[in-house]
Amino acid sequence: MLMLNPLWLRSFHALVEQGSFTRAADQLELTQAAVSQHVQKLEAELGALFIRRPRQLELTPAGHALVDYLGERAEVDQRLKLRLAGDRDDHGEISLMTPGSIGLALYPRLLELQKRSPGLCIRHRFGPTQDIIDAVLAARVEMGLVIECPDDPRLTVSEFATEPLELIVPAAVKVERWDDLMSLGFIDHPDGKALASRLLSRRFPGSPGYAHWPISGFTNQIGLILAPVAEGLGFTVLPRFARQAFEQQASLRVVTGQPEVADTLYLIHRAEWPLSSRAERALLVMGTAADAEAGRSAGGHA
Repeated sequence: MLMLNPLWLRSFHALVEQGSFTRAADQLELTQAAVSQHVQKLEAELGALFIRRPRQLELTPAGHALVDYLGERAEVDQRLKLRLAGDRDDHGEISLMTPGSIGLALYPRLLELQKRSPGLCIRHRFGPTQDIIDAVLAARVEMGLVIECPDDPRLTVSEFATEPLELIVPAAVKVERWDDLMSLGFIDHPDGKALASRLLSRRFPGSPGYAHWPISGFTNQIGLILAPVAEGLGFTVLPRFARQAFEQQASLRVVTGQPEVADTLYLIHRAEWPLSSRAERALLVMGTAADAEAGRSAGGHA
């Protein structure tokens, strides 16, 4: 494994910042010869780092790579400090992964929490269930929300919220028959086939399967899936939280009906240690947000 002397790296960083050996030496309170020697030792390990011209230093590709490495290492060091910041609820890192739909609803609330406590750092990623489970087990995140209940003794699992699926059409469209949907066409997305098949097979028994639907569009960005629906270009099926996070609510219609199809969201974290105080505080905000979204009226939809 490559081990680079911190003193050499410090001299390299100062030289990049200052642009000259003289200024770098002054900043570090070293001699120019010492700074030059440190850089030479790095170059013996990594190859040429600078192109030296009169009164000018230019980074080589190896030099740019080392600058990037130092930046990444600084980020990792900062994350470590945040994760080891003691059990305070107003300081340190809150790390979680969620499905995109619930994440759209929760993330703004978490940012409000961070605004109230600037010592917090919110690290939130979207991902599918298995990726979330893997990240929690590997301690890359402290907690996650998943739509399947995992059976792993290393995890503590609890129910977090219920997320109904919704059939969403343009606001001006009324859906009374299967043909009404087919005349619109389906706006597909990565979970489109699975979600739509689950809901529509129950709402319209005996209807043709996904392979026979006209497709009017596709996007893999969850925040954009409803944009073509709002423009009158098709219908789609999404979890309710994803629809409620969309800004142009007046351009959408939720087609209600029976039976309702819903997913249970499960909170998971490692069983071996309790959640940090800051994670518990975030959960209070997240639970309030989920309750607020779930309780919002679907008035005006048909």
